[in-house]
Amino acid sequence: MSSFKAAPVEFLPTGAIIQSFNLAGTNIVLGFPSEKSYIESGNPPFFGETIGRVANRISNAKIDSLNGNKSYTLEANEGGKTNLHGGSKGWGKQKWQGPEPVNRNGREEVCFKHVSEDGDGGFPGKVEARVYYSVEKAEEGEEGVRLEWEYEVELVGDEVEETVVNVTNHGFWNLTASPSIAGTQLTLATTTHQVVDAACIPTGKLAPFPNTTPNTPIHLGETEMSIDHCFVLNESPSSVSVDTRPAGLKKALSLYHPDSGIQLDVETTEPAFQVYTGEGINVAKDEKKGITKGFGKRSGIAIEPSRYVNAINMPEWKHMVVLKKGSVWGSKSRFTAYKK
Repeated sequence: MSSFKAAPVEFLPTGAIIQSFNLAGTNIVLGFPSEKSYIESGNPPFFGETIGRVANRISNAKIDSLNGNKSYTLEANEGGKTNLHGGSKGWGKQKWQGPEPVNRNGREEVCFKHVSEDGDGGFPGKVEARVYYSVEKAEEGEEGVRLEWEYEVELVGDEVEETVVNVTNHGFWNLTASPSIAGTQLTLATTTHQVVDAACIPTGKLAPFPNTTPNTPIHLGETEMSIDHCFVLNESPSSVSVDTRPAGLKKALSLYHPDSGIQLDVETTEPAFQVYTGEGINVAKDEKKGITKGFGKRSGIAIEPSRYVNAINMPEWKHMVVLKKGSVWGSKSRFTAYKK
């Protein structure tokens, strides 16, 4: 089986990708028509990918200290300085096992698995990653659809006693299927964010994001506001466990567009989430690669529930991304779309 369709949502084994999410005749997630398109193009924007072994950025492309103060050099695939999304051959570029239909918690789901070997991308330890997707009718609004996923990662090899994990999905969302996100209303449950330096690496400081108020809509235009930052739901890092699922789902944000009347609500057990308004998207139409239409700047909004960015190299945050032998790294997120 090359793909899996659960009602209005389609997934692919490459990167355990969310390929499409159709609501009331509108596909609200950016993607390509076929698996071939993702593979042959390399999918530079990471459309719909499951990102690992570590999502977002790692400073100096290096794990400073792990397994008895040992350091690990990673691929500096962003500007020759930082490791981004696990490197150029991260989990989003790999073929996952599946889809395998499973019954979990009394409902039908689909599972994808991936085994990442010791040294993969420079990361220590052999791990097994699993993503479970479920798609259900939502009670909210008209024609509502609820997409939920859980991540589980275990250290299965004997090479090391601990490794680093931070998994997310890199879907880009557009509620009108138009070329731009202009007109979208973004409402953040928190405006506390990780302050970053010029290389987009957190300084360690948390502060309110400029010109925003929690639970107040931000009206996105053709060029403003520009966001590529990690917002923090849990400002007490010491309380974040390696498996966040027992903490329960919390509202992160919502998107709404008056032209389509579609709203997207995002909940997660994760302590933080990255929002990226897509300034760097630049995908040209290429029939040879199966890309039937291009995507330009600000054609979608990425929403990436995760741990704190660069947590592995910050002593006070490090515990939330360190996976030890015998433990399970876990998280859960829910994206609910409906017409108001």
